[in-house]
Amino acid sequence: MEISFDVFLLAFIPLFVAVDIIGTAPVYVGYTHDLSSHQRKQLLIQALLTAFIVAVVFLISGKAILRFLGITINDFRIAGGLILLVLSVHDILSSSEERRSPGEHIGIVPLGIPLIMGPAALATILILADNYGYVITVLSLTANFIIILTVLINAKWITQAIGKGGSKAFAKIASLLLAAYAIMMIREGITQVIAGM
Repeated sequence: MEISFDVFLLAFIPLFVAVDIIGTAPVYVGYTHDLSSHQRKQLLIQALLTAFIVAVVFLISGKAILRFLGITINDFRIAGGLILLVLSVHDILSSSEERRSPGEHIGIVPLGIPLIMGPAALATILILADNYGYVITVLSLTANFIIILTVLINAKWITQAIGKGGSKAFAKIASLLLAAYAIMMIREGITQVIAGM
């Protein structure tokens, strides 16, 4: 597929919505506020490396796993769409703290997985790779991680600037967009299955 800015945006936006880093930032601040600057920096690097490695491994081996299990990409598209729809509806109906509950320990889990790279983002990555190819998907993934790094480094100031209400509003809007994207995935999957009959 030809690499253009429009195609890049088509891959970038769904992943940005699925990751929902603006909605995640207040939760990150809440669970790292009592740590020193050095500790926060170490945890951030660890979390980003974990999330990126898991994303790349899933991107590379995801299709092979599906083939081994006898699952077509359209099966995954429909299942992934249903999962994204359930997650987005749950996100809309619950608070950020409930949906991103990180538990008692921070670091690789839950900061890397699932706070940064959760099931919604992983499902989106696999669908993007099928729709737009690996190059565009890796570029959009890298761009998203640059944004994630920037947002989390400045999470305290961003949260103060937009306020708790603004963070919650952004999270709800992102969840609504994710629900719409999930419906599109389900529709495309069903359409492809019917066309292949």
